[in-house]
Amino acid sequence: MDAYIYIENGVFLKAKAFGKGGTAVGELVFNTSMTGYQEIISDPSYAGQFIVFTMPEIGIVGVNADDMESRKIHASGIFVRKYNDLPSNYRSQKSLSEFFAEQDKFGIYDVDTRFLTKTLRESGSLMAIASTEIGDPAILKAELEKSARIEEINYVAIVSTKEPYKHEKGLWDGYEYKAPAKCGKKVAVIDYGVKRNILNELCESGLEIEVFPHDVKAADLIAKFEKGEINGVFLSNGPGEPRMLKAEIAEIKKLIEAKVPIFAICLGHQLLSNAFGYETYKLKFGQHGANHPVQNQITGSIEITAQNHNYNVPESIAQIAEITHRNLFDGTIEGVRYKNAPIFSVQHHPEASAGPHESEYIFKEFLKIL
Repeated sequence: MDAYIYIENGVFLKAKAFGKGGTAVGELVFNTSMTGYQEIISDPSYAGQFIVFTMPEIGIVGVNADDMESRKIHASGIFVRKYNDLPSNYRSQKSLSEFFAEQDKFGIYDVDTRFLTKTLRESGSLMAIASTEIGDPAILKAELEKSARIEEINYVAIVSTKEPYKHEKGLWDGYEYKAPAKCGKKVAVIDYGVKRNILNELCESGLEIEVFPHDVKAADLIAKFEKGEINGVFLSNGPGEPRMLKAEIAEIKKLIEAKVPIFAICLGHQLLSNAFGYETYKLKFGQHGANHPVQNQITGSIEITAQNHNYNVPESIAQIAEITHRNLFDGTIEGVRYKNAPIFSVQHHPEASAGPHESEYIFKEFLKIL
């Protein structure tokens, strides 16, 4: 199919599309990962965004049910240089085009992703509209201008589970997801858009976990904590602007006051900062990829990490927290441990799937606190 793209900076492009046709609006972000496109596409944190892959060949390993990070595609779509519709991998169950068609989504290809990446690097994140139905740039511009921006939509309420559930699978061992031995500690996971591999890693650490919706009441979790039904709380990753989640932040404040042990990743890390009174801010174009160097400020070691965030915690948080990790690309904060509470968090993704895995030890740190 022919596809047409209009970006809010006035750029109009013609390309091709695969999957199911339609019209979609989203924020453009570029991802520098060389592998794991299915895990990226199915990550709920990308809700409301178009993912521009810098890896030029996409589609080459197809799609399979085991590598899904959530139940569906939450991203607005993807932009790729070259789409390959003939996957070659023994685990492939269908092509990326078939997968997108099943999900009522479409991907854009035959587009200069290097140009788009350079544009985002210079201009920062931009809103865009893509369509297989509308080819007039004036109409596309009008449609984009009347569409809500990503920071105006509560995507967490869209992607979060509606009902509590238990997760009991550990890590993939090459053939299946195994059920690891339990350590006797139980954790409540608040789902703001949690990736399945985060749940796998928590279980792999020996924890028993139950996942709760984003709007679970702190009072209910505190009651469970006081009765010994849970030993701590995990705040998950997720999409969108953290400061708009005022109800979630208010509930996290109550957990902090009750001195419940807390571990958080990505959006959860940002929500914690806001709950402590230190407002997050938006980065120019965010950090998205599986090749970002982070330095552990405690040990001095360097970890290659996976990243996916547009927002960051402020430097002023050092007043109440020890900075444990820093991004070596831009020097921003990647991890903190709060000084007077059993609480710590990281911005990067230690559960990275398909990788890297150098930060997996962070899950054991949570176990030590519990």
